[in-house]
Amino acid sequence: MIRLTQIQKFFGPTQVLKGIDLELAAGTVTALIGPSGSGKSTLLRCVNLLETPQHGSVQVGDARIDFDHRGQHTRHAIQALRRQTGMVFQNFQLFPHRTVMQNVTEGLLTVQKWPRDKARDRAMALLDKVGMAHKADAWPATLSGGQQQRVAIARALAPEPQVLLCDEPTSALDPELAGEVVEVLRKLAQEGMTMLMATHDLRLAANIAEHVVFLEDGVVLESGTPAAVFGQPRHPRTVDFVSTLTGAQQLAPTIHG
Repeated sequence: MIRLTQIQKFFGPTQVLKGIDLELAAGTVTALIGPSGSGKSTLLRCVNLLETPQHGSVQVGDARIDFDHRGQHTRHAIQALRRQTGMVFQNFQLFPHRTVMQNVTEGLLTVQKWPRDKARDRAMALLDKVGMAHKADAWPATLSGGQQQRVAIARALAPEPQVLLCDEPTSALDPELAGEVVEVLRKLAQEGMTMLMATHDLRLAANIAEHVVFLEDGVVLESGTPAAVFGQPRHPRTVDFVSTLTGAQQLAPTIHG
């Protein structure tokens, strides 16, 4: 479960999030959509405190932190919240000097101090889940973009987070390779993984998410099911944004229709 309450974020004098309220139930998938600069990636990064809000509160599972303009928070509190989340980045961010197996086990061994055999077993099970077990000993440079992103998903899942955060998980990939990643995310959604994703890929949002949130200029303008937001948007700006995608009326979700 994620609960964001009145999240405000400034970069210098510029306010990029203007009092965002958002709640995700466990086992659901929510997509943040909107034009570039709308605040969706910043909001996503506030969930695991890669960006620190100046005001509001963030709760993930039982871990909660309240923010104000003066507050300082302990490393223990920050780590307790971050342990609830796994992060998938736009540009993969695999360690180039580590094999696929080593990329997935690194955090388990160095941060969580798992025994090596247990970490390898966990990594192999996840690599099998994302269709990359046969590349366990490969180097990232030898993999396609889609393969690297699937390894990155396995790495994010390794410490058994409650929530998977995905920041534009398909935007660096061509359509064919993006399809590989979408299929992995689809399976995770079907298995009940709680996910929050920021994406420009409206088809990804329509086919995986149960809830879509449209942001612009740091404000939530509209939210609802994919069928409602893409098929019958209420806000004029949502209408304009959705209409930029050819065939927007055919975006009915295939999982959560």
